[in-house]
Amino acid sequence: PCPPAAVTTTMAENGSEGAQDQKKDDNNCRMYEKKYPDQDENVLVTVRSVAEMGAYVTLNEYNGIEGMILLSELSRRRIRSINKLIRVGRTEVVVVLRVDKDKGYIDLSKRRVSVEDVEKLEVKYNKSKQVHSIMRQVSEMCKVPMIKLYEAWGWDLYKRYGHAYDAFKLLVGSPDKVIGQYSLDEAVKASLIKTVKRRLTPQPVKIRADIEVTCFAYEGIDAVKAALQKGEEKSTEELPIKIKLVSPPLYVMFCTTLNKEQGINLLQSAVDAITEEIRNKEGSINVKHAPRAVSQQEERDLLAQMEGEEDDD
Repeated sequence: PCPPAAVTTTMAENGSEGAQDQKKDDNNCRMYEKKYPDQDENVLVTVRSVAEMGAYVTLNEYNGIEGMILLSELSRRRIRSINKLIRVGRTEVVVVLRVDKDKGYIDLSKRRVSVEDVEKLEVKYNKSKQVHSIMRQVSEMCKVPMIKLYEAWGWDLYKRYGHAYDAFKLLVGSPDKVIGQYSLDEAVKASLIKTVKRRLTPQPVKIRADIEVTCFAYEGIDAVKAALQKGEEKSTEELPIKIKLVSPPLYVMFCTTLNKEQGINLLQSAVDAITEEIRNKEGSINVKHAPRAVSQQEERDLLAQMEGEEDDD
């Protein structure tokens, strides 16, 4: 038998490990209310091992429960090398063929998934992942198991709004409308609102297009100025368009918006207006980069380029 000190140490170690396991369990649970996916449901899985019969995977949205993609369900084509089709550690979109809840068997197929299925599932999963991250943050801050938060109100938000992510987006501006009907602990409520606003409040995006505008006809530079003016006239009160010269004939046009798609469409209409005007005046335009969202690094690179041109002058 262990001496008393050793017994105490062993018990302390076991207690510490148990506490860590409990904490891990508290911060993990499935994303959706149902414990198992439905037949014909598309799910995202992570490949854990590959064997002769197929691939063993875990279901990301269902807290890592295990499933299997049979060899015959990996590809529509003849399989020459299983390792070329599927690799350990990769994520795959698959469809559920069968679920045996009693035995815990989940049979999956990769070959029956279309490109459209993959795109839809990726959108859904990215939203669910954001929700799950927020729920985990609140769970950790308030020392409440994630499953309790989901059971109390999280999964109900999926029912009421189609997806809890859409509920959280509304919560940014109208928290009482979204969660007012639930009896939330004040600490949980405050943590949820703070976390959602920090994670989901829209951030301004800079949209930019790079164009080269030239005119060697009689009007020359005046034609270029008139064309650029036509582009700036597409500005709105909410989204003013600015155009700057980098170095002849290169110009950048940009706007800052909370709605990326709206900003891209607006800038594209400005490019179209410039194109029409400069061509009417026998000039030309070369769109080097179509309207797109640019990163801070791209902006720094542009600034450095413009400063370099000034130094050369």
